[in-house]
Amino acid sequence: MLVEIVFAAGCFWGVEKHFENIPGILKAESGYAGGNYKNPTYDSVLKYRRLKINSDIINHTEAVKVSFDNSKVTANDLVKSFWQLHDPTQLNAQGNDIGNNYRSAIFWTNQKQKNVAYKTKSAYQKVLLKAGYGKIVTEIKALDIFYPAEAYHQDYLAKNPKGYCPNHSTGVKFKMSNEKQKFTLPLGGKEILIITSPSHCPYCEKFKKDVSSSYKGTIPMRSVLASSLKNFSIKTELFATPTIIFIENSKEVFAHIGSMQRKDFYKVLADFKLGKDSESYKVAFNQGTDKRFCKQYDIFKNTPDGVFIDKLSGEILFDTKDRFNSKTGWLSFYKAVDNATIEKEDNSYGMKRVEIIAKKSGIHLGHVFPLSDGKKRFCINATVLEFVARGK
Repeated sequence: MLVEIVFAAGCFWGVEKHFENIPGILKAESGYAGGNYKNPTYDSVLKYRRLKINSDIINHTEAVKVSFDNSKVTANDLVKSFWQLHDPTQLNAQGNDIGNNYRSAIFWTNQKQKNVAYKTKSAYQKVLLKAGYGKIVTEIKALDIFYPAEAYHQDYLAKNPKGYCPNHSTGVKFKMSNEKQKFTLPLGGKEILIITSPSHCPYCEKFKKDVSSSYKGTIPMRSVLASSLKNFSIKTELFATPTIIFIENSKEVFAHIGSMQRKDFYKVLADFKLGKDSESYKVAFNQGTDKRFCKQYDIFKNTPDGVFIDKLSGEILFDTKDRFNSKTGWLSFYKAVDNATIEKEDNSYGMKRVEIIAKKSGIHLGHVFPLSDGKKRFCINATVLEFVARGK
């Protein structure tokens, strides 16, 4: 049987996306509810968001009408999910979104939903107080009328792939577990934290697909909830997911709010790991060239059996089985590992050459030249590589 209930938990596009991904939900629609004037628009709810308490006008909330099959998901499940989705103790606000249009609210459509709302509120209040939060200020009332929002507000996250999901969750679970809360503690040294959402976040999934799922670098990367962090010194306000934070000795060095394209991530990682003034950075991003017989070349020219990896992504690029001594002063290989590099025409400095680029990180590696016997010489800069012995 199809049933409807309306929730308000801050900006409606994050709430819409949250409920769309729960099994049994037939539709989640952004709109406006809870006010006393007709035909609200996005402009009107923003206009009235700072109304005084004694005003005759009651502003609408940015709300989401959830249509669901109650044989597959219950109102109890949805209301519990609502409490955990946001911070119900914030009055007329969620995170940085300030105004009465962002207030927390449940608009029920039948007596059962009303009972569930008050019963779960009472239970969750105890959990929040135990976790150090204040009084729940969520408005609970019968739905009068729901006004659908403008077309451009529907499926907003799907229409705007470059961005972030709002993250207003307290991180407090509805049911207190007997086991202690697990905290994310600093590892020491350099690490990368990906702040993710306890609910579905398409931008988190995008970053995972584009970057983190293929990352194999030597600097540890962890996906964590903001509520689990302990003993970190982080300056950036964690109101959105994903937020990518580069940490050194528990302190934030750099942070980016929202998903990052692969090339942008690796450029920031290079600055973080190598430093913009390093020889490695100049080679990787300014198409620089190592000095002949440089220190790194001397280290790598006679390494035992193993592979050379991208200094940033950790991807395997070259194998010692294909290495040879060209006596040029640069690492030389007959071939790169299959599908690890890209060859690109390079006409800089009045020369016709073929540049070799790491496929995953996009960094400059060197050039490839034909040999007289029909083979190729991959002339590679040692400073953008790391070596891993076979079997490790």
